[in-house]
Amino acid sequence: MATNEHTAETVLRSPLGRVRGLGSAKGGTHHWWLQRVTSIALLPLTIWFALAAASLAGASYIDTVAWIGRPWNAVLLLATIGLTFHHTASGLQVVMEDYANVEWVKVGGILAIKAICMMLALASALAVLKIAV
Repeated sequence: MATNEHTAETVLRSPLGRVRGLGSAKGGTHHWWLQRVTSIALLPLTIWFALAAASLAGASYIDTVAWIGRPWNAVLLLATIGLTFHHTASGLQVVMEDYANVEWVKVGGILAIKAICMMLALASALAVLKIAV
């Protein structure tokens, strides 16, 4: 059985990284889990929303407003809005982190994405609450 003499000596960290003790930042696990949890939660909510929207096709404005005004529907709509925009912002943040090479572009892009998603989520939630309350 032949052994490779370099196997025991192979280290993936740079000499400077070994001296400083720098390794993984361990910050990606939380982000990864949030993406998975929001996508799993959005699956039934999206199916519910698609079926509800299909059932409201051709309904009058008053019927649609009455449907949104029902507490259960309003709560599910708010959950769908919140989770959708959170999931979108997280996904686009990963895209910016992976593909933006200039630091100020990366930070500015992430801030813009989060601000736009937050404003759209708040506007959507306000519209639902205005009808439901």
